[in-house]
Amino acid sequence: MLDPFLLLDEFGSDNPKDYIAGFPPHPHRGFETITYMLNGKFRHKDSAGNEGYLTDGSVQWMTAGRGVIHSEMPEQTEGLVRGFQLWLNLPKEKKMIEPAYNDISAERIPKVDFEGGRARIISGKFLGISGPGKPHTGMLYYDIVLDLSTHFTMPIDNGWNAFIYIYEGSVQLDREVNKGHLIVLDQEGELDLTAGQKGAKFIVVAGEPLNEPVARGGPFVMNSKGEVLKAFEDYQNGILDK
Repeated sequence: MLDPFLLLDEFGSDNPKDYIAGFPPHPHRGFETITYMLNGKFRHKDSAGNEGYLTDGSVQWMTAGRGVIHSEMPEQTEGLVRGFQLWLNLPKEKKMIEPAYNDISAERIPKVDFEGGRARIISGKFLGISGPGKPHTGMLYYDIVLDLSTHFTMPIDNGWNAFIYIYEGSVQLDREVNKGHLIVLDQEGELDLTAGQKGAKFIVVAGEPLNEPVARGGPFVMNSKGEVLKAFEDYQNGILDK
């Protein structure tokens, strides 16, 4: 865990046996899930009446708040499925807010070209352009593509926790970092790296720490063990999302 982030999951397979079962209805409370689909087609439905369709390059931004039960099921029977799911914690005073859902199509995510690369802005502001994702705490989320040997720098607010995850190619920081690796950045200064000889694709995620207690039990993230147990009780009694 890197406050305010709880989890980053990269999923990906071109074998339908790995994804055809999807994710049948399951509960969440106390945080937000941000699903960024690089490739694939999935259908979202939840107990708040929301329905969304994830396709290549789109984002599903779900605020579980006081509780939601949702499913994510494939809308394809062959081909590649690949993407990321990020769990973003909610501040204590917002853990029991009403659930919300934002279905962000690929067309709504701004693209910014710069010398030697380009960025997709999911949340936060990059080169004066803001992304459509609206978190409940300070946060940025970019998808960066760099041509080979491109030098790249960007500021990150002092005191924020930040990381990059390389999903194609490699980058040079104080050492070479290859595909499939996550690097936590210093809390002061700027991101400063150079793409490798095959270029690089990576996500940059940064957020303002909440500095609050975290109690986690499966799909529920609260501030105390008692609150987590209450979430399980509410789910078992059928009132989690009521």
